[in-house]
Amino acid sequence: MRKVQPGVGPKNPQVIVLFGATGDLARRKLLPGLFFLSHSGFIPGCRIIGVSLEDLTADEFLTLAREALSHFSTRDVDDDEWNAFADNLDYTPLSAGAESLAQAVARAEHQLGASAVRLHYLSVPPHAALPAVHMLKDANLVERSRVIMEKPFGTDLASAVELNAKLHEVFDEEQIFRIDHFLGKEPAQNILAFRFANGLFEPIWNRNFIDHVQIDVPETLGLGNRASFYEETGAFRDMVVTHLFQILGFMAMEAPTSLEPGPISEEKNKVFRSMLPLEPKDVVRGQFIGYRDEAGVDPESDTETFIALKCWIDNWRWAGVPFFLRTGKRLAEGQRIISIAFREPPKSMFPAGSGVSAQGPDHLTFDLADAAKMSLSFYGKRPGPGMRLDKLSMQFAMHDTSLIGDVLEAYERLILDAMRGDHTLFTTAEGIERLWEVSKPLLEAPPPVRLYEPGSWGPKSVHQLVAPNAWRLPFERAWRDPNAAGS
Repeated sequence: MRKVQPGVGPKNPQVIVLFGATGDLARRKLLPGLFFLSHSGFIPGCRIIGVSLEDLTADEFLTLAREALSHFSTRDVDDDEWNAFADNLDYTPLSAGAESLAQAVARAEHQLGASAVRLHYLSVPPHAALPAVHMLKDANLVERSRVIMEKPFGTDLASAVELNAKLHEVFDEEQIFRIDHFLGKEPAQNILAFRFANGLFEPIWNRNFIDHVQIDVPETLGLGNRASFYEETGAFRDMVVTHLFQILGFMAMEAPTSLEPGPISEEKNKVFRSMLPLEPKDVVRGQFIGYRDEAGVDPESDTETFIALKCWIDNWRWAGVPFFLRTGKRLAEGQRIISIAFREPPKSMFPAGSGVSAQGPDHLTFDLADAAKMSLSFYGKRPGPGMRLDKLSMQFAMHDTSLIGDVLEAYERLILDAMRGDHTLFTTAEGIERLWEVSKPLLEAPPPVRLYEPGSWGPKSVHQLVAPNAWRLPFERAWRDPNAAGS
């Protein structure tokens, strides 16, 4: 068992009620993640109660959980470790009702002792979230509990306000954790460390030195079995409000008074309050060719599978700096990139043909994959006579260090934070409602979708959106292999 730093896990044993326990997210991420947190000593004790539509016995749920760990766990699971974890698992079908769930929780709390607290994870479709909340209320499982909600958090301002109001009838806001797995990734949190722990970068983190910012999350994947769900949401509701805007908040926020959840959430919400409403003319919506042939999709569907937009933060730090966001399905590469373009020097003394400015401005790039990578590009002199400049870069990768084994997967980190009651990386009701308010002009008058070929970078009009700049993806220079030169 690994040695866990003191204070990183919850102090109390946890009773985890996992709604949607037989679903795809539970099998791929939640059950393997809970196994790792339990096995590695992050949690002083836990019992996990699966809840789902399937009429399974507890033994059948154990079989499902074992298969999930075998297929999807990123760490090896031997028989002794599995047996220890299996002793913590129980199951009750939804059809058994609130009384059966209450009895299962009572058994778990009897085993763990009076200090146990409850964590309810709602890994369910949007229409099933409130029924799950009411089932928890009927089972008297609201006290001493926290609840994790999966996106989407409404589909517009009215539905978000209604959803939050109904949630608050059962749970207080401080009990609710609206999860965004993007913010659970180490690189997203590393933005805070990069900005506020170093004297070099924070002084230039403003409109005087930064020309524009790109947050780019293209995906090569299609829709799989999510076509009917996607038809109701589209790329903007699915990705921008719940993911890309949250990353923007971390990147653009002012320094919090402390690294506590309250001050950090307040600074993020200040960014959202400063955002100007989205103008439809600053948005490109796309749909990959063949989407309308997918099962569950309207043959005349206007749903976007791609979206790119320009938005503005109208405050002292960022006034006049455009933020370009892009995401979509069936694109050329799968990446998660924040790219910050610095202003070019006001005047160049270098001779014509020297290469200065030929490859665009200097960039600071964050790769939001699970293992952090960062790159700072700059012009430097080419060796030899004369003054010829080339674009060079300094790069950091977590794989360069001995700490790569300490990286938690996003869901593991966020579940651990929710157990501790830490809201730092979660979305507030105020924040999500403000983002839907900013989105209102776009949702009321969306531009028409433009078709694009699968495997491309989206509709050609995205280049007009970002002009006179260019999209950073695809990269002109690939990330270097961090181990090729040094090992």
